[in-house]
Amino acid sequence: MNKKLAKVKNLLKIHNQEHLLNFYDNLTNNQKESLLNQILNIDFENILGLYKRLSVFKEVNYKDIQPLPHVEKNKLSTFEIKKYTNIGEEILKNNQFAVVTMAGGQGSRLGYLGPKGTYELNFDLFKKSLFEIICDNLKETNKKYGITLPWFIMTSEENDLATKKYFNEHSFFNYPENYIFFFKQEQMPLVNTSGKLILIEPWIIKCASSGNGNVFSSLEKSGMIQKMKDLNIKWVSFGGIDNILLKTADPLFLGLTIDGNHQIASKTFFKEQPLEKTAVYCKKYNKIAILDYADITMEISEQKDSNGCYLYREANLLSHIMSIDAICKSATLDLPYHRAFRKNTFLNEEGTKQVPDSPNTYKFEKFIFDAFSYFDTMLLFRVNPQEEFAPIKTTSNIYDAMDKYKKFFNIPKHDL
Repeated sequence: MNKKLAKVKNLLKIHNQEHLLNFYDNLTNNQKESLLNQILNIDFENILGLYKRLSVFKEVNYKDIQPLPHVEKNKLSTFEIKKYTNIGEEILKNNQFAVVTMAGGQGSRLGYLGPKGTYELNFDLFKKSLFEIICDNLKETNKKYGITLPWFIMTSEENDLATKKYFNEHSFFNYPENYIFFFKQEQMPLVNTSGKLILIEPWIIKCASSGNGNVFSSLEKSGMIQKMKDLNIKWVSFGGIDNILLKTADPLFLGLTIDGNHQIASKTFFKEQPLEKTAVYCKKYNKIAILDYADITMEISEQKDSNGCYLYREANLLSHIMSIDAICKSATLDLPYHRAFRKNTFLNEEGTKQVPDSPNTYKFEKFIFDAFSYFDTMLLFRVNPQEEFAPIKTTSNIYDAMDKYKKFFNIPKHDL
């Protein structure tokens, strides 16, 4: 351990992070070993390089932005709906479709200690966790088509064990256990405003998942892409854990994607308020992209085409379909990092946990939509958010989301 400690001390000195060993002498041997291994596995050049580039602001040149065409579900004819649905159903019936649920987060914004997917909603007549709601959706599809959809669940270092324990305790919600596959996404250390990594325990460096864009490399490194190939999977849906109205296997959406000869597709909803804090799809420099809400002006948001349709109002639903070839390609891409400024508890110089009153750390994450810029075309499919978008994000929107769910499934309404 002496050689390893010397190596770590030299590494920390080079990157001005010596504070990470402030409590080293008081640790047990196992804790010392754990801390040293964490430090040796950190890419300091990468994380500190991202921190140093925080001040670099790339101004959007609006002359280089173009709209991205979309298809509206409510404008499809009965004939078109039947045609595209039949195409998608053939993929499902042939067991060539799989589902990925991105569930690496914790329920902290809900005031809940545990994996977000294990958070239970109280519908009065019954309780269901976010995982169980998705599982019910999958089982309904399985029953309809006489299949069993492979379900790939992305966890994180923070919630992997707790998630697996929860599934075991609930008998996998009576879903075939051999069709559920867990894999962990990667994580990165947090950096405070002084460019220092922080400790959450004297022997643990505080890290966070590196975003949903990490799903592709995580699938590859865990062997799950090969698993999909072994199962003869041709198409995969990607969705977050929090949308309780998410359609995990939508044959109409799939059929439209295939008929249009696209490798990737996303569902969208119409952005009602022009300056609402919602990102929208567009093209930047002739490549598929997302226009962040901070870059959206009233002028951009109000632009219409010759038919009076808004050009920049297609909001991201976090519901995507990709071919297996597109997933393989995306797993090789070096996607850019985005930063988020968050409040995070940390260990101060005295070794006491401190809860900040305001954001104090930077989190760096990749987003799944950045992979789309490497493809020439994609389908945007606008759906009704009252039927397909009810995210459980914070305590303030739980009841609204549950009301949407009750209305869509005709669940008797009681006082919550």
